[in-house]
Amino acid sequence: MMQFTAIPEPALRLVLCIVALAVFIGLNGLLLVYMERKVAGHIQRRPGPFEVGPHGILTPVADALKLVGKQLVAPQGADPWLFWTAPILSFMPIFVLFLPIEFGPGLFGVQTNLGLLLILAFAGFNVLALCLAGWGSNNKWGLLGAARAVAQSVAYEIPLLLSLLAVAFMTGTLDLSETVAQQGAWPWQWNLVTQPLAFVIFFTCAVAETNRAPFDMPEAESELTAGFHTEYSGMGFGLFFLAEYAEMIVVCSLATILFLGGWKGPFLSGAWWFLVKMYALLTVMMWFRWTYPRVRFDQVLNICWKWFIPLALVNLLATAVLVKVF
Repeated sequence: MMQFTAIPEPALRLVLCIVALAVFIGLNGLLLVYMERKVAGHIQRRPGPFEVGPHGILTPVADALKLVGKQLVAPQGADPWLFWTAPILSFMPIFVLFLPIEFGPGLFGVQTNLGLLLILAFAGFNVLALCLAGWGSNNKWGLLGAARAVAQSVAYEIPLLLSLLAVAFMTGTLDLSETVAQQGAWPWQWNLVTQPLAFVIFFTCAVAETNRAPFDMPEAESELTAGFHTEYSGMGFGLFFLAEYAEMIVVCSLATILFLGGWKGPFLSGAWWFLVKMYALLTVMMWFRWTYPRVRFDQVLNICWKWFIPLALVNLLATAVLVKVF
């Protein structure tokens, strides 16, 4: 007779967490599409979507149905394995990135004292996915977009890591829950007050790492049509699209935890404070996109190598000295 054993609690928690994250990522994809269009409409005086549902609220649903219903087509001469692996590789690590993030008191997928390191390790898969997409498409615009993605990502990862290292030196931990615990509920008790330069460098590098304007050089519609995802249609493009919005949520969540006190607030601390701070940062990223023009690729790299890396090194050195002295 077949014996059934109880599912271990950690495994059950992990499965439930992944299901919850899948729902969270999907709903946020719809919400952020709607937010993006509304922010663009207000900033650039565009009418915005008003045709589908009241105030166009059903437009993201119509967009999602259109993507799901489109035929998946691989271009002639493309490498099918690389071409179809790229969008999956771009999207799948997203679930791991969310696991150590503490959205509220005890509200996380996995408790680990190396949560920050886990996120940084798996975030690197995205640039590999963009490289495979460009290489496997057999399209010159796709290949140029992939080359830009690799150069930009390698450059901006350095100041991003240095800015995070300064916070890790100051708090003495890579545990995201412990980082929140060391901050207070009031704004002057947040790490933003002691590490303002690290916050500016981290957030700017995060915009570049997620390929958002004015640093969207791997896509650059006016130069490369759509860069690395020129040849993708249907849910092939949809997975890249969802991965970009999910990465925006991850970097804004990290900024909230490391610099803005996480789920703590002046009154009634909880997950709602985390969401308010996270969506405020997401709105700022959208404001950047629809306000600032796209810079040239040489300017993107010059800003990083000539300004951000030296400033991040000086900030890290000053933090190390102050931690040692005090």
